[in-house]
Amino acid sequence: MKTLLSWSSGKDSAWALHVLRQRHPGAVAALLTTINEAVQRVAMHAVRRDVLEAQAAAAGLPLRIVPIPDPCSNDEYEARMRVCVEQVMRDGFTHVAFGDLFLEDVRRYRERNLAGTGLTPLFPLWQIPTPQLAAEMIGGGLRARLACVDTRVLDASFAGREFDASLLTDLPAGIDPCGENGEFHTCVYAGPMFDRPLEIATGEAVTRPPFSWRDFRPV
Repeated sequence: MKTLLSWSSGKDSAWALHVLRQRHPGAVAALLTTINEAVQRVAMHAVRRDVLEAQAAAAGLPLRIVPIPDPCSNDEYEARMRVCVEQVMRDGFTHVAFGDLFLEDVRRYRERNLAGTGLTPLFPLWQIPTPQLAAEMIGGGLRARLACVDTRVLDASFAGREFDASLLTDLPAGIDPCGENGEFHTCVYAGPMFDRPLEIATGEAVTRPPFSWRDFRPV
C-alpha cells in the first residue's frame, strides 16, 4: 500500500492519519490538500498555508497541494483533481484515504471519481458513531480549535474555541459533535499523529454570512 490522505487541516483527517498508521504502518506516504490560490488558505477551513505546512512537517509527511480558483466550479475542481490523480498514479500510489464519517452522498462522489483510476478509496473512520469518535479524539490527545462555523446553526462566538469536552457540552441540540454536517471545521495543532505540538496564535475573527472564521498563525 502507498496511500495518499486527503488532508483538510482538521480533526477528522488528522485522526484518520492516526488510525491508518495503527492499521497499516508506513502506508500513508503523503497528504493532499486543496488551497484557495487567491488567498493561499485551505478551502472552506480558511487555515493559512503556513499552518498547513507546519502540520505536514509535524506529521513527517510530504504535502501535495492542488490550487483551486475562487470561485471554483465543480467542473474546474474535478479537472484539477484529475491532473492530481494522474500524477499520484505515476508516483506509485495505490490508495486514497478520506476522513468522512457518515455522509453517504459524499462517499459515493469520491468512489465515483476514483472508479477506473486504479486508486482504491479508504474510509478509516466510516460509521463510527460521532459522539464516540469525538470522545476518542479528545481522550486520545488530539487538540484542535474551531476555524470556521456555520452561523446559521452555531453562534459566531464558537469560532476559535477549543475542540474539547466543554465544547461538546455547549453544542446546541442537533449539532453533530464532529461537525459532519458542516456545522463547524477545525484546525488541528497537536495529537498522536504529530511528532510535536504546533504553536499557533489565535488572530482576528471574520464573519461573512453565513460563515464565521477565526484566523490562526504559527508562532
